[in-house]
Amino acid sequence: MQILQLNSSGADVVRLQEKLKSLGFNPGSIDGDFGPGTQAAVVAFQRSEGLLADGIAGLKTLKALGLEPEPELIAASSVISQVTVGVVSRMFPLTPLDNIKKYLPAVLAALQKFGLTDKHMVLMALATIRAETAGFQPIDEGKSRFNTSPGGKPFDLYNNRRDLGNQGPPDGNSFKGRGFIQLTGRSNYQTIGKELGVDLIGDPAMANKPNIAAEVLALFLKRKEIKIKEALLENDLRRARRLVNGGSHGLDAFTEAYRTGEKLLS
Repeated sequence: MQILQLNSSGADVVRLQEKLKSLGFNPGSIDGDFGPGTQAAVVAFQRSEGLLADGIAGLKTLKALGLEPEPELIAASSVISQVTVGVVSRMFPLTPLDNIKKYLPAVLAALQKFGLTDKHMVLMALATIRAETAGFQPIDEGKSRFNTSPGGKPFDLYNNRRDLGNQGPPDGNSFKGRGFIQLTGRSNYQTIGKELGVDLIGDPAMANKPNIAAEVLALFLKRKEIKIKEALLENDLRRARRLVNGGSHGLDAFTEAYRTGEKLLS
């Protein structure tokens, strides 16, 4: 079965309509025409299953319905094979090529591990790296007036940040931002580390290891996948960026990288 959406027609649409109706999502007439009624039923089903409610019966929706997608559709849903060093270098025009060659395999492996292989989420990951660390490598957070007091020890303003789960010195420095996405705070290190099966509390510096940094990025995006895709569906890159960063820091770099990649990946 192929992707089905508004104005699709034929036997596959009949199967879709029959399946929706059997699950309690009435599309109206079982006539093989994907009209507004079928679209509304698909949206209702997607919301029920926690899927992106775009009204399109794509790969994940078909699988959730128990309608087996054709192998060609499964293969076509991933753009990982298109993400080459050459493509990424155009998204990161000022980045040393050696960094991209060194770290790109870890990033792509992590995206595959967490099922983030479609165009939107791959571009989201790469554009996020561009905004957070333009050098395309895991890095430590730099000192600034927002994390270090005048004449104080590095990251002392983080020491007692309860919103980060920090418990006083030396938590600020121990759990400063690290990685591709700047993982910050004891709570985040503990939660993410547990989900990845690594002890980031005992060894916070592991957050800068390429495979760990890449999986932290992928896991963080996976948690917010639906909301991110909803923002991207509306072409709202500012909202998508805010879902990761909490603000608009690096928005220009993020947008430039995303738009460049959008043209390069089919």
